[in-house]
Amino acid sequence: MIDDLFFIISKLVWGILSPTNLLVLLMALGTFFLMQGAITAAKRILIPTALIALLATVYPVGDLVIYPLESRFSKPELLPEQIDGIIVLGGGEQLKASVSWQSAELGEGGDRYIGTAVLAKHYPEAPVIFSGGNNFLRLQGIGAEGNIAQTLLTAVGTEPSRLIIESKSRNTNENFIFIRTLLPEAMGTYLLVTSAFHMPRAMGIASQQRLKVIAYPVDYRSNQPELRQWSFNLHEHLEVLEPAWREWVGLTVYYLTGKTDQWFPAPKKVGTIQKSQAN
Repeated sequence: MIDDLFFIISKLVWGILSPTNLLVLLMALGTFFLMQGAITAAKRILIPTALIALLATVYPVGDLVIYPLESRFSKPELLPEQIDGIIVLGGGEQLKASVSWQSAELGEGGDRYIGTAVLAKHYPEAPVIFSGGNNFLRLQGIGAEGNIAQTLLTAVGTEPSRLIIESKSRNTNENFIFIRTLLPEAMGTYLLVTSAFHMPRAMGIASQQRLKVIAYPVDYRSNQPELRQWSFNLHEHLEVLEPAWREWVGLTVYYLTGKTDQWFPAPKKVGTIQKSQAN
């Protein structure tokens, strides 16, 4: 019940806090005050909103917001000799398009499947554990990301016998809750594949639930500073800003609700890892 309430509230709140939606709502509110003759109130809303929208149009502000997230965890310089499995989190699938066209469709997070395929080839005996379900508030029951994931992972060369599919989770916290009982080795070591901007929150939750995972980030969205350019491309800039802002909000909410023990999880130092293993 609490998890259901958390899921519903998070979706409703994000509908307001989304940068795109927030700009539209503020413009609508400012226009309303303008039509009511409240010129001063309208100016206080419309002028800063217009300036923010202009900045987001001409400069990739999203790069500045998402870069700290993407640079927090790196791929291991050397892959471990042995692992107990590869965990890939859902989010690279286009559920509505897949259901609409009866075809497994990938979205911007499709690199999660490429990264998983690379690791599956490197570890030919390791099981591949997928976790992800339908995270749409109003479209529950139309299909499961797990079915799409099974099709895609098989298509990129992973034997069906190696797949472990979890398709009930609706958010990152539920990803780890629901796969715990499915893991081949409860106390084993797993490589974790997800988008780079999403990795800090995923690693924080895994640590809170005492799962030993090694970060393998993929699906980078930001550019290095020397490649950031002024350009009139609001849509492209918002495509980066949206997930970046959502992730910072998610980190804050997950920390405040006790789902992570750090606001901005970081890689553990060697000494900390050894101490944790000893305990």
